[in-house]
Order: sequence, then C-alpha cells, then structure tokens
Amino acid sequence: MARPSPYPAELRRRAVRMVAEVPPDYDTEWAAMKAVASKLGVGSAETVRQWVRRDQVDSGQRPGTTSEESAQVKALKKEVAELKRANEILKAAASFFAAELDRPHLRS
Repeated sequence: MARPSPYPAELRRRAVRMVAEVPPDYDTEWAAMKAVASKLGVGSAETVRQWVRRDQVDSGQRPGTTSEESAQVKALKKEVAELKRANEILKAAASFFAAELDRPHLRS
C-alpha cells in the first residue's frame, strides 16, 4: 500500500499551476520547478516535477496511463485476486465432497 502524501492536494494543484504560469521568468522548466518547490516548501524539485508530469498525463497533454485508469487497474487486480481465492476454495470443497461420495458407506 502506498504511503499517503505529506502534501495536501491543494498544495500540489497550486504547485502545478505555478509551474505553468512562471516559464517566461525562467530559462528552463526545471528551474521553474526548483523555484516553485523552494517557495512552497516542498522537499525537492523532483517532487514538483512528478506532480506536473502526472497532471500533464491526466489532462491528455502527455501520453501515459492516467490516475483514473491506474485506479481502475488496481481495483480490477484486487478483484481478480479475490476471485482466484474464492475459486481455489470452491475447488477444494468440490474435491472434498466428491471424495465423500466415492467412499463406500456401510448401512447398519
């Protein structure tokens, strides 16, 4: 399970907005990310870069798997695992009852 982010969602959205708004002031996008990270007190510019890239993928500006698609895949994998466990239990129960039916029973 992923560890929850120490940064609130609003701070992440604000950082992404700020990076999008300040490029004319900086030579590179990385410089803008470093400046935004220091202004907002975010641990590193890499964290801000990841937020910006995730936002670009989610908005369709960049190719990749969106957050919504990732959540769906995760939920489906969990469901498949549960169904496999249930299937194994049913197989074990079926073989147990089949063995019971094959045994000769003595009537008194």
